[in-house]
Amino acid sequence: MHKFYVGIAIAMVIPLAAFAGKKERDIMEKQVMPAVKDAEAKYKSSCGCTLTITVDEAGLKSTDEVHGAAHVASNLAEGIVKYCSDDASKKAMCQLKSLTISASKNPGFTFKDGKGVATTDGNAACSFGQYTQVLDK
Repeated sequence: MHKFYVGIAIAMVIPLAAFAGKKERDIMEKQVMPAVKDAEAKYKSSCGCTLTITVDEAGLKSTDEVHGAAHVASNLAEGIVKYCSDDASKKAMCQLKSLTISASKNPGFTFKDGKGVATTDGNAACSFGQYTQVLDK
C-alpha cells in the first residue's frame, strides 16, 4: 500500500515540474531576452561600446530567479542611459565587455578582466549602482 501512495505522489509531481519549465521558458522568451537585447542596445548607443550579455539559463532554477534575471537586464538598461553622459563615465563602463546574468545566494556584481557577472537570488537583483561602484573607481 505504501508503494501505491509513493507512485501517486510521483505522478502528481512530474506534471508540475514540466509546467514550471514551460512557465520559465515563456518568461525567458518574453521578458528576459527582450530585456537583454534592450540593455545591449542602450549600452551601445549610450556608451559607444559593445556589451555582450548572456543568461545562465541552467543556473536559474526558479521562476523568481528568471524574473530576477529580467530585472538585472532592465536595471542595466535604465541606468546606462543616464550614466554614460561624459567621456570619463563612458571609459569606466566600457571596461565591461561581457556580462553573464546568473543566480546566487548573494545578489550583486563582480568584475574581472573585462567580464562581469550580475546575479539575482529571486528576491533581489543586481542594481545599477553595483556596476558603477565596481567599474567607476
